[in-house]
Parts: sequence; structure tokens; C-alpha cells
Amino acid sequence: MTEPRHVRRLPPDPEAAGEISAWRDAADTTIDLSRLDASGADLTGADLSMGLFCEARLVDAVLAEAHLCRGHLEGTVLDGADLSRACLVKAVLDEASMRGTVLSGANLGSAELYGVDAREASFRGARLNGASFLDTRLEGADLTGATVARTSFRVLLGEDTVVEALTGTLFGPARVGGRAVLDGPDLEDWLNRRGASVAVISPLP
Repeated sequence: MTEPRHVRRLPPDPEAAGEISAWRDAADTTIDLSRLDASGADLTGADLSMGLFCEARLVDAVLAEAHLCRGHLEGTVLDGADLSRACLVKAVLDEASMRGTVLSGANLGSAELYGVDAREASFRGARLNGASFLDTRLEGADLTGATVARTSFRVLLGEDTVVEALTGTLFGPARVGGRAVLDGPDLEDWLNRRGASVAVISPLP
């Protein structure tokens, strides 16, 4: 089993590497990589709960199976990062860049994703229950086998967005490319004709 503060690889940037090393060697501290460049770091399985990553760069970082519960990742650049099977419950990812990010099997329950660029990201088998995808770009993203439950899904979809076996309930509306906004039965039909099995529900008055 991976130790909570095990670091497999430090990033090349010395300031970020120093912060990670100090966090690793201290007890009961919260990691703070805000505005630092930790690209290329490997923190597989690390407990980064409530960590601060605001406006940090984590390009191609490995955070597989990491615990980022309640983490602050506002404006974080996660392009190409591996967050497969990571726990991002109640994490805040507003305005993050997640182009090509791998989130397969990740848990994003009740996470906040406002203004996120998640084009070409993989959410295969991810749990998106209660998450808020608001003005989130999902063109080219893969949501195969993901689950939603009362998930806010005000997103931008593309004809290349994969929704095969996406299941559960969500709130619209969504936009497909430059077309008119789809909501209710129209959004439900668009998704389910592409292999999803979802119900688009109306918000409570």
C-alpha cells in the first residue's frame, strides 16, 4: 500500500520540489503548491486532501489514486495529467485547464467545475454524482461508463464527445457546438441516441 506522503518523483522546478519535500517530511501539514510549477511530479496515491494548488502547473503530473478531497485547484493547469482513480470529492476546480487529463475511475462527487476546459479529457468510469459542470468544455471528452446523479451539466459538447453508457440523472442545459441550447427531452434524446442512458431532470422551483 502506498504511503500517504510517498513521493515517487519530484518535479524539475526547484521551488516546487522544495515545497513537496518539506510537505513530505513534516507531519500534519497541508501541501501548498499555489502558483508553483510541479509539472512532471509523481504523487501516486498521496494524501493531498485539502491541498492548495491554485494557479499551479501540474502538466503531465501523475496523481493516480491520490486523495484530493476538498482540494483547491482553481485555475490549475492539469493538461495531460493522470488522475485516474483519484478522489476529488468536493474539490474546487473552477477555471482549471484539464485538456487531455485522465480521470478514468476518479470520484468527482460534489466537485465544482466552473469554466473548466476539459477538452479531450477522459472521464471513463468516473463518478460525477452531484458535481457541478458549469460552462465546462467537453468537446472530444470521453465519458464512457461514467455515472451522474443530479449532476449539473451546463456544458459545451461536441459531436466527438463520447457518452456511451453514461448513466444517471442530470440537469441541463447543454450546448452542442454552435447549435442552440438543448435541455429537457431534447438533451436527453441527444445523449441517449449516442449510447447514454440518462434522464434530464428539472431543477426544484
